This record gives sequence, C-alpha cells and structure tokens, in this order.
Amino acid sequence: MFSAKSTSCFCPAKPQIGAESGRRAHQLCVGNRRQRSVAVRQVRAVISSDDKSVSTLPSDPAAVPGGAFWPPADSIDVRLVLTVRNRIKERLVEKIENQWEYFVNGIGQGIRVQLVSEEVDHDTESGKKSVEVPVRGFLPRSPKHPSFVEYAANLTVPSTFGHPGAIAITNLHKKEFYLVEIVVHGFNDGPFFFPANSWIHCRDDNPDSRILFSNQAYLPSQTPDGLKDLRQNMLVSLRGNGKGERKKFEMIYDYAPYNDLGNPDKDTDLARPNLSGSDRPYPRRCRTGRPPTRSDPSVESRVEKPHPVYVPRDETFEEIKQNNFSAGALRALFHNLIPAMMAALSSSDSQFQCFSDIDRLYKDGLLIKSEEEQEAEKLLPAVLSNLMMMGQKLMKYDIPSIISKDRFAWLRDIEFARQTLAGVNPVEIQRLREFPILSKLDPEIYGSPESALTKECLEHELNGMSLEEAMNHNRLFIIDYHDILLPFVKKINSLKGRKIYASRTILFLTRTGILRPIAIELSLLGTPSMPSQKKVYTHGHDATTNWIWKLAKAHVCANDAGVHQLVDHWLRTHASMEPYIIASHRQLSSMHPVFKLLHPHMRYTLEINALARQSLINGGGIIENCFSPGKYAMELSSAAYKSLWRFDMEALPADLLRRGMAVEDPSMPCGVKLVIEDYPYAADGLLVWSAIEEWVKDYIIHYYSDDNTITSDVELQAWWDEIKNKGHPDKRGEPWWPSLNTKGDLIRILTTMIWTASGQHAAINFGQYPFGGYMPNRPTLMKKLIPQEDEPVAYEKFLHNPQYMFLSSLPSQLQATQIMAVQDTLSTHSEDEEYLGQMTDWHTHWTNDRQVMSCFEKFSARLEEIEEIISRRNKDFHLKNRSGAGVPPYELLLPSSGPGVTGRGIPNSISI
Repeated sequence: MFSAKSTSCFCPAKPQIGAESGRRAHQLCVGNRRQRSVAVRQVRAVISSDDKSVSTLPSDPAAVPGGAFWPPADSIDVRLVLTVRNRIKERLVEKIENQWEYFVNGIGQGIRVQLVSEEVDHDTESGKKSVEVPVRGFLPRSPKHPSFVEYAANLTVPSTFGHPGAIAITNLHKKEFYLVEIVVHGFNDGPFFFPANSWIHCRDDNPDSRILFSNQAYLPSQTPDGLKDLRQNMLVSLRGNGKGERKKFEMIYDYAPYNDLGNPDKDTDLARPNLSGSDRPYPRRCRTGRPPTRSDPSVESRVEKPHPVYVPRDETFEEIKQNNFSAGALRALFHNLIPAMMAALSSSDSQFQCFSDIDRLYKDGLLIKSEEEQEAEKLLPAVLSNLMMMGQKLMKYDIPSIISKDRFAWLRDIEFARQTLAGVNPVEIQRLREFPILSKLDPEIYGSPESALTKECLEHELNGMSLEEAMNHNRLFIIDYHDILLPFVKKINSLKGRKIYASRTILFLTRTGILRPIAIELSLLGTPSMPSQKKVYTHGHDATTNWIWKLAKAHVCANDAGVHQLVDHWLRTHASMEPYIIASHRQLSSMHPVFKLLHPHMRYTLEINALARQSLINGGGIIENCFSPGKYAMELSSAAYKSLWRFDMEALPADLLRRGMAVEDPSMPCGVKLVIEDYPYAADGLLVWSAIEEWVKDYIIHYYSDDNTITSDVELQAWWDEIKNKGHPDKRGEPWWPSLNTKGDLIRILTTMIWTASGQHAAINFGQYPFGGYMPNRPTLMKKLIPQEDEPVAYEKFLHNPQYMFLSSLPSQLQATQIMAVQDTLSTHSEDEEYLGQMTDWHTHWTNDRQVMSCFEKFSARLEEIEEIISRRNKDFHLKNRSGAGVPPYELLLPSSGPGVTGRGIPNSISI
C-alpha cells in the first residue's frame, strides 16, 4: 500500500545540484534504449551501471511480484537519480552512520523505488507499474554541495509504459532520510522531475511506501487516469482519522482548538480557558492528539521543552533554520541569565535607575547592580561567577535603529506619531470620520458611550481650524484601543505589577504634512455608581505637564505593544494562516496548481506556531510575563478575533479603506488612493500587494479557462469550504466570507493569503527589535498609573523625581532583557530564508511549465523594481516619515535581505 505524499517548492529552474551527473545518466539511458525481441518474451533489468548481473523476469504480468506491467514489446532503459541530503554539520556518530548508509544504499539494501505511469493498466485498473528495484549505484559527490549525495537506480519498462507520473519509495533503513528530488532519465521527452524536499519515513515506522508526483500540475478533472487513485489516496492519508496521539514521523494534518495553553496539572494559577466557541472564538491549530490533563479533561496536556510539539514531519525546521533558532535561544539564555540569577538572589527584580543604565546594555552589556544585588553576587560559587562574567560579555545588545542616529528621537511627539505610519505596528491608525466618538460597549456595564474628547479640547490644538474643517480635509486621525481594552482593564489592574488604561489617541496632520499627537484619553473601569473614569491629556509647555504627557504616551505605547503582539501579529498572521495551511494539505493534492502556488508560503509556519504555544503565548510564558495583559493575553486576542477579524478585510486595499486611510480611486493601480501620501507602510505595501496580485492573476488565468472551471474544481471548493467550516468554525456563518465562484474570487482570496504570509508579516514582525529594542520607546507594559494631584504621596514623589517615576513605571531589568532577547530572535532572518520572488538552488524544479516560469520571472523582476522604488523613496527628503536628520529609512518592505537582524526583507512565509 502506498503512503501518498508529495511536496513541491516554489522556485524556477536553475542548474540543479548534481546536474552534470544527471546529464550523464540521461545520455547513458538514451544510448541504451533498444528494441526487444518479441520472441524472447524476457526482460533484462540492469540495476546499476556497474552491475553485470542479469535478472530475467517472466513476461506474464501475473507472475511479476507486485503485479507490475510487463508487455512483450519494445522496452526502454530508465535511470532514476535520487538526491539525498545529509546533515551539514555531522557529529562523529552521524558520520559513521552516514558512511554505513552510503554503503548499504550502494549494495542495494537501503532504498527501493518503483515507477508509476500516467496510463492505466486495464488489468489492475490503476497506473501501470514498473518492477520495484533497489537503488544501488552512487554517483560522485559534488564538491560544491558536500552534504548532498546522489544515488542511481536502473530499470527497464516497456515502450508502451507512457509518461512516468509518480514514484513509490520504500526506505529499508532503520531511520528516515531527507530526499531532495528524483530525476527520471531515458524517456524521449524527458527528463522528468519529481521534487521531494521531504523526509522519507523508514519502513519500521510505516510499512507503506511514500509517493512522489512529478512537477506537472493537474486540476482534478485533468488528472491522468493512472494517477487518479494515488491522488485521492494521498489526500486521505494526509487527513488521518482524527484519533490517537500523533507521532514524530507522521504526516497528518488535522484541526484542534487552542486548548493547550494552560497547565492546570502543574499549578491552578496556570489554568487558561480554551479558545473556541461563541464566547471565546479563535482559529484552529494543528491537532497533536495528546491526552487530556488530569484536572480538566477539556484541556490538552502540554509538552514542555526540550521535548518537541508535534507538527507534520515536513513542517519542522530544517538544519540551518534549527541551528539559527537554537543560536538565538542561546543568546536569549545568556541575555537573561545574569538578571534572572540576581533577581533570584536579591529580594526583588530591580528597576532601571536612570537612562544611562539602559544605555549600558548596548555599550558593554553590563547590568546595573544595586547594593543588595552586589551583596547577593558574593554568595555565588566561583564557577557561577565566572559564568556570569562570560555571559556579560555575550550580553551586549546591538544598538536598535530607533536610537542609532538620534538617541532622543523617541521623546519627540512627531516621532511618536511617525511610528504610527512607519513603525512596527502601522496598521491601527484610522481617519477620524465620526464625532463625537462613541463606544460600542454596553453602557449599563461600561458607562456612557461618549468619549471625554470634546470639540473644544481638540479645536484648541488645531491651529485655528474648526473640528469640522479638519475632519473634512482628512486631517484628524485616531488610534482607538478603548473598546478592546476596557473590558479587561479591571482584571489586568488586579495583577501584580500591571497597570493599564483603555486609550484613545488623536493625531493631527499639519499643513506641512507632519503628523503629531494632540490629545490622549485614558479610561479606567470604575464603580457601579461611576462605571468609567475618563481623563484627557494634552501636551503642555511646563515641566510637570510635559512629564505627565510622556507618561500618557508611554501608556499608549504599552497598549499598542500588546495589541500589536497579540492581535496584529499573532492573530492576524500566525494564527489565521495556520488553518489555510492545514486545509491546503488536506484538500489540495500536491499536483494541484493552487497547492504549488501556496506551498512556499507555508514553510515553517506550523513549527513556529507550535513553538509559540509552547513558550511564548502559553500560561506563564514570555508574552504573559512581559506584556500588559498578563494572564489575560490570549483572552484579549480572542476578543479581537470575535469583534474585529474578517477575512475580506485582511486584503491590504480593503483594510486601508476600512480604516479610512485610503479612498477608492479606479485610476490607481490597486484602486485606492492614500489620504496621507507619506504613509510608508501603505505606500510600499501597495506596491508589493499589486505585484503579488498580478503574479497570482497570471498564474490562475493560465490554469483556469473560465469561471466554470472554478466551480467544478472539487478539490478547490472543498478547500475553501474547509477553511471556513473547520479552520475558522467559530466564524463559519459570517456573511462577509467571499464566494468562490469566479477566477476573480480565487485571485483575491489567494492574493490575501500570500500577502498575509509575506508582506504583512514582514511589515509587523522584523521591526520588533529595531523599534522595541530600546524599551523606553516602546514599553511592553506599565507598572504604575499616572500620579494624580488628589494622591498627595505619589504625586509628591513624581514632582521630586519625575525621571525615576517614569522609569519605575516601565518593565523591570529582567522583564526588559527578556523581551529584548525575544525581540532580537523574532527579528532575525535565518541563513536559509526564502524571500518573495527569489529562488534557491535546492528547490529548482517546482514546475515544468515554461509559461508559468515566464510569469514568475516577471514577478521577480517587478519585485526588483519595487526595491529600487523604495530605496529612492527613502532618499526623498519630501517624504519626512522615511528620511531626514536622524530618521531611519523605512525598509521593512524591501523584498530582499541578508541573514540577521536587518530590519528589511520579505520572506515567503511566516517562519519566525
């Protein structure tokens, strides 16, 4: 029985690894093609070029093991060249094991292969099959790629065999191996490429053979008769049966709710509500099948580090990515080692005393030690003291770009406003279109819906303009976190070391095109007699008002950091993308053109999401420890999903229109015109969006002749239906889900998915350390409310030392270094990153369609043009939000990047 699975990668053809040996194999097979005598009624199977033995097989198909098809006619000598990848950095034991595998494969005892034709064997009513032969020959290693090993297998098929459409691979070793691809030589119109980039399980784990399909794309209705059963079997095997705990080697894609974030068996304080259903809706994740906890059968038991969380085998990090990720984790360990040890030995986790304390993190990596901590350090054993000294040397942080050119830019109002358009979270600003500003929350619980931001208050800051005039001329904007945060304010403020307001921030676009904040409303949930307490802050000219204004801005930044991480980043990219990936594997064959299009945009996402559930968004994880919402973080994310998330609004033009940041304009490339021309995220994002849309349009039009081919595509319709009903079941009945009846529908849906995985995620992820690495610029939590005059003790302390009041309201040393380390890791590009529109040597034959290749080359060329356009924009001094004295250029949507924390680059997928 076959285990049907194939993976294809999104890269146009380049000279492939081992191509020279492949060409030699092709020439050999073509030269050896010969006529067979009908009278002999025998077939000679040559296993390897060095094998002189002859295997005589009976001509009767029934006598051939496995029912292989052997008609007594002309025959073709075929050579299969397999490319296997070993580890790049091998331990001694692995080197010995690989040499043994190399020998075992060479003598034909390690791997067996069998060709399956696109044509039907009418006796078996399935695809014609060759004999199953062992892989014996091995070809010289390429000095350019020493970790790649090529093996060869020769076999003979009748001339009536037809085109090879699939290959069955059986792994006889005791462990899995990584197969890059198989190239089949010998057919007149060959060679035929079978991309794999996949782990081949061993027969002891799963006795079924693995199936690879060729790189020829077929709609379901176009599937060759000989491959129809394999195509269906592949999908059935990938879906699993929804039972049992998944094993590491398996390739099963299924759904489960977010019921694995808490750990009630370890501590009742670590219990977290399940995210599913009408009360706490959420997208679905990949099912692992772990048993329930002892204390709550509805909660799935957890797997803690260093043990891995199950994801389908081919979704795990490859070696380079794993090494880069582990290196980041090691840096984070040392970054947190010293402050964690000192906090444990002293009575409390210290606050930064002055701004120069923070600067030392970048100068020499040393943390500030209070007298108490200095005494505690003396208690450490010598070995730990030495380790701490070594760790301090490794702890030096890179200077974030936000302070690299201007240390004090973050203090200025215009920089605060600039980051709403060109920072790490430029997707929350909206044009103010209605006044007075009203809440949609229940007034019986949350009080009057009307905001405390009055017309008089705002007009005082509008340089002589009336409120109506400013709104009519698109000059007023708002960042509104009132309704999403107010229901959580009381609960969050009851947590130790957490103080939060629900906030609204009003910004004004001056005649010179500069955006600046003019008013901030901060609200608390009060008592039944006074359900909410609202206070408005504006910038002032005296010292006290200025410090109060700084604290108000810091609270807004902390709110923005939490919403960014939990809603705009995690929910709208990571969590929302996971069901698309699961549905693609379950409902779209790897032969399906839409699967081939989406495949590069799914790389590593399930793995990074599993790691996030294990260490970042889990109960007691880093997000809870270091961001304002604390233990209510994922409940807040669920609330945002319930009230705000819509698939149709995840398209960039639709999102800009929804927020009022653009207006419809059919004359513009994406049909929209920005209301703020100097909006770097939107301006650059629309370039990338339009390039993706054009590429998707060219691709879909090539495969679908008319709208009837869309509605009649059974796999495609099942895919879209499953995304809505199983991937996002808590929103299944919403009227805004797009229909999938036309080519235009499909183009919009796919463009939205690819944009989400590539440009959108890049824009809100890779700026985390460049902007958040300097904690005062973007604090992730606040520990104190703003001191009020009717609180004499706190207010007197504030007046006496406002700088300390500000710093003591921010995260502690340990919290700051924890989040800086995580932001550094999350902002890092791996050395094996695959960028939008670029190609990699090891994913060369994703399609054999020359017209599709030409369309992709056009897409790649357009992205190169976009990179030049963005670079020119960053040098245009009329665009003040991306250029000027000390202003960092906006590079988050530059398509290309090198490895490391670069603040630029659009990977194909959500891989970090």
